[in-house]
Amino acid sequence: MSTKTYYKTEEIGKGKPGFARTRSIIEAAFYGNNVTKITSLKEAYKLAKDSPGTIVTDMPVYKGEELGLEPEAKVLLFNDGPITGRFAAARRIVGDPDVDSARLDKSLMNAIYYTRFQKLYHAEVYIGLDSEFMVKAHLLIPEGQENLMYSWMLNFQYLSIDYVKKYKDSKVIPNEPDIYIFSDPFWKGTRYVEAADPEYLTYFDPANNCGAILGMKYFGEFKKGTLTLAWAIANRHKYVCCHGGQKKYTLENGKTFVASVFGLSGTGKSTITHAKHDGKYDVTILHDDAFIINTDTCSSIALEPSYFDKTNDYPAGSAANKFLLTVQNCSATLNEDGKVVIVTEDIRNGNGRAIKSKLWSPNRVNKIDDPVNAIFWLMKDPTLPPVIKLNGASLASVMGATLATKRSSAERLAKGIDPNALVVEPYANPFRTHALSDDYNKFKKLVDEKNVDCYILNTGEFMGKKVEPKHTLGILEAIVENRANFKPWVPFSDIEIFEIEGFIPDMTDKKYVQALKDRMDDRVEFIKSRETFKEGKDKLPKDALDALIKVVSKLNSL
Repeated sequence: MSTKTYYKTEEIGKGKPGFARTRSIIEAAFYGNNVTKITSLKEAYKLAKDSPGTIVTDMPVYKGEELGLEPEAKVLLFNDGPITGRFAAARRIVGDPDVDSARLDKSLMNAIYYTRFQKLYHAEVYIGLDSEFMVKAHLLIPEGQENLMYSWMLNFQYLSIDYVKKYKDSKVIPNEPDIYIFSDPFWKGTRYVEAADPEYLTYFDPANNCGAILGMKYFGEFKKGTLTLAWAIANRHKYVCCHGGQKKYTLENGKTFVASVFGLSGTGKSTITHAKHDGKYDVTILHDDAFIINTDTCSSIALEPSYFDKTNDYPAGSAANKFLLTVQNCSATLNEDGKVVIVTEDIRNGNGRAIKSKLWSPNRVNKIDDPVNAIFWLMKDPTLPPVIKLNGASLASVMGATLATKRSSAERLAKGIDPNALVVEPYANPFRTHALSDDYNKFKKLVDEKNVDCYILNTGEFMGKKVEPKHTLGILEAIVENRANFKPWVPFSDIEIFEIEGFIPDMTDKKYVQALKDRMDDRVEFIKSRETFKEGKDKLPKDALDALIKVVSKLNSL
């Protein structure tokens, strides 16, 4: 599928697809006489390289020609300032009950007006790397922010000859217009509107494929903001939106196993996705962050070619640094040859980041045609053993809807907050804009109708004992090779356990059982809270809550 860029006269007008209010404010800005269209990645690189403040390192871009760059291209470093992470509090979605769209639209009009004396760049990319699902996205960004634009074009798929042809060959969906994003990192909300208005704003109208990113310099806002809108389109067209990783194992006997892993930051999502398992299998990687699953065929499509990784994981000398394209919020120094190189560890600030080339994974694919075999919810819940299998479709899906991790010991909590209570992010996707029930029903369909297995992997601690990566990867290998001996986890009827030495739950230990019950109660309360949160937008079907209550009831019987 592809999105719509051009309109016949009879298709233009009020109430027709592509012509809502917020979108009309945003799209018009792209046609101003102060806008310059950027038509190639090479042009974007030159602009970023020459932008004031850019650090042009002496580190070459590996095989730059294969990526659409000149052979002499260098890794570019740019530092944004003190904000080095996403600011979730600035996020506003048209249609949410607490969002005053009329007021925000006026702020947006003002933001666009004040860019009239600036030169603006218009860049384009594709999101989705197979003709089955490709949407076109447009970004408008002021002069001076060339590094953000260049990283955006690297993170997604620039309009290469091959991909332009692939896009033209895909079927246009008439009611899905292209994505348009207006951005102004220089914006200061208090300059234009009332002092009470936010200084930072990410404002999205997912129903009309548009958004604005204002006052934000951190690249993650641009990456995830764009994905927010692409996932909204996918959700409307029979796809499960996945903020996770997927890989395909091919065993010596020719059998294959496709695994999808979902987890919050620090739960091991990327580690598991890219694990090579000491060469035991032929492994192919779809992506470690953004993909979609077709709920009819169960095939999967990657949305991005590149990777946006934490640089703290790759110190000086790491082989992975060979594949860096751009770097954000890191320091630089001179090596023994007098060459400018990056300092990748988080010395300057936390959360140093980089765009890493698709060539980092030589076993990358853009689509896995084989149907997904298993879903793994990655959690840090100290009451769960390293692995359990969920057999009921409702339970399997609702545990994803209550995907959880333990609070950080460094987190400052308000009075009365239980430090042991779980932090929940449904399906590990804070960028979802559609109703939670959409994801719930689609994951439930995969388990119920498509025979996809569902597991929970606890990658944190189990009652004070650390679950090491070797345990998690060993469990995965046992499941992939069909030698994991799962058996009923008494007293539950829909949960099985694969017992790992040193991590076997003692169901006669009342203290343990109470802790497990408390964490399941956290999930029950979360699902109940969705009935009123945002006026019930995320309310789940009755069977979701029933599945959790059934688990708690079994624990109460002990």
